[in-house]
Amino acid sequence: MMDVRAPVEFEQGAFPGVENLPLMNNEERHNVGIRYKEMGQDEALELGHELVSGDVKDSRVADWANFIHQHPEGVLYCFRGGMRSKISQQWLYEKTGVVYPRVKGGYKAMRRFLLDELEADTQSIQPIILSGRTGTGKTILLQQLRHMIDLEKIFNHRGSVFGIHATPQPSQIDAENQLAITLLKFRHQNILRLVFEDESANIGSRRIPENLYAKLKASPLVVLEADNEQRVDITFDEYITNALKEYQDMHGDEQGFDLWAAYLETSIDKIQRRLGGERHAKLKSIMQDAIAAHRSQNDTRQHRQWIHSLLIDYYDPMYDYQLSKKADRVEFRGEQQDILQYLQDNYSIS
Repeated sequence: MMDVRAPVEFEQGAFPGVENLPLMNNEERHNVGIRYKEMGQDEALELGHELVSGDVKDSRVADWANFIHQHPEGVLYCFRGGMRSKISQQWLYEKTGVVYPRVKGGYKAMRRFLLDELEADTQSIQPIILSGRTGTGKTILLQQLRHMIDLEKIFNHRGSVFGIHATPQPSQIDAENQLAITLLKFRHQNILRLVFEDESANIGSRRIPENLYAKLKASPLVVLEADNEQRVDITFDEYITNALKEYQDMHGDEQGFDLWAAYLETSIDKIQRRLGGERHAKLKSIMQDAIAAHRSQNDTRQHRQWIHSLLIDYYDPMYDYQLSKKADRVEFRGEQQDILQYLQDNYSIS
């Protein structure tokens, strides 16, 4: 799909895989909007044609022509399926002779459709919740299943205070659109039994849609277990190896390391109040020593010390308390292969 809305509109909410090739840029849209309010539609339309003319118009139409050449079965749309998409469609026809279809009702209609489908899917699915202490490898197990929804991937966040990625989270609207499309694809295949990871209402700074979260909170749980050594290894891979690689891939080795180190220290500062001043100071000091050894000698061993303490002394009591309130929903406990076998035997989930 080709979205001809202005970039600022696209950034506020879009659909997965859509390309933004705007009719007007942000400034042009702003000026036309002011003209519309002050003088009406005809004057606004005239200004729009003045702003998007000559080489500017030729460049944009050429981009659209290239798009429809690459995607002959595609469609274009604007916000409401009105003037902007009609103009784009007309200019494309004049350039290529192709009547490229546009979406009736535009982005607004498709967004409404996805919200309605998200509500319908929430009512029809039968979730199984994968729970377990931090570091047991829930996401690793989830990725081995075909019938699952990875909310942390959709929301681009690991779901904990250390869960931010080097890349920003999608907008709330983008995350909801992706979630709705993912669920719609499963419902189209009549797959209703789906595994979700146990999450809080918010994943990072984004929220799980309220009705879906209510459904998840009432669903049965399976609890993944792993020994503490395994948990430290898994958490080390996530927070140290993988997170550092993300930052360095984006920003280069030196700046990436600096940004990753800042991410660790900022993350532990966020839980200072819960840790208490003395424990926070001790853990942060261990972390800083580990970062220094990592930076100067490429010695990563000291990271395991603060990770172990964080898991056992901070995350475990919090998780155990939360799980105690869900004890009546727990159907099964076991290690990774036990959980996989249980899901296969009892729910035909593989």
